[in-house]
Amino acid sequence: MDNNWMKKWEEIKDILISPVDIEAYFISDKIMDQKMEVMEIGNVSLPSGKVIVRDPLAYLNAEEKPYFVEVPKGNFPVSIAVVKTEEWGDRYAAVKVEFTKERPVLYREALIGIENLEGVKEGEYFGFGVDTGLGCVTDQEVVPYVDKFISELNVDNIYDDYFAELFAKSYNENPQNQRDLGDWINWTVPGTDYKIPMFASGFGDGLYPVYFAYDAQEKICGLYIHFIDIELMLSEEEDEDL
Repeated sequence: MDNNWMKKWEEIKDILISPVDIEAYFISDKIMDQKMEVMEIGNVSLPSGKVIVRDPLAYLNAEEKPYFVEVPKGNFPVSIAVVKTEEWGDRYAAVKVEFTKERPVLYREALIGIENLEGVKEGEYFGFGVDTGLGCVTDQEVVPYVDKFISELNVDNIYDDYFAELFAKSYNENPQNQRDLGDWINWTVPGTDYKIPMFASGFGDGLYPVYFAYDAQEKICGLYIHFIDIELMLSEEEDEDL
């Protein structure tokens, strides 16, 4: 880790704090009169504690660097906060990896350590890019097994020729909060015991922030992907109606 980068991060890290209490999505029946529901989708495998959050079909490869903050090693439960809207249907508003049962009091954006921190302003974030409508959580140690499997599979289109069937099976087995093509799977990398949860990304392609959550003792207690800012979405909708 570059010392100059770390020094700059220490200076501006409080700017990169989530303005939203994302855990509220997981413990509230409603947010801004929108019904909320939580799905548990199994565990994620983090054998090294070096977390990677990426679009699994477009940007998950051995060249991608993990976040510079390391998390506990092991298998941890993953859940999805679903916002149930009349206009857009059921959408995945946030994803949580739970490291402890402690309540978050602060969410700092997860960074790799190479971002340009000059001129960062309140309300801005770096996020991760989505080009195939999907996100995933995994570990740097797991990615080479994914690369090996996909290269040996040798197909023209990894989604159409492999993952589409798994997503459709997920829908058939767990249709609640999914469209008929399937919106989430918890994939076990073939030849390993490593699990990689994959899930639809809010409103699809875009740039989405990831946060490490800290408890009152300043210990890391979770990782959150924030796909939909519900309050912002509804306020913008109200402005359009005026």
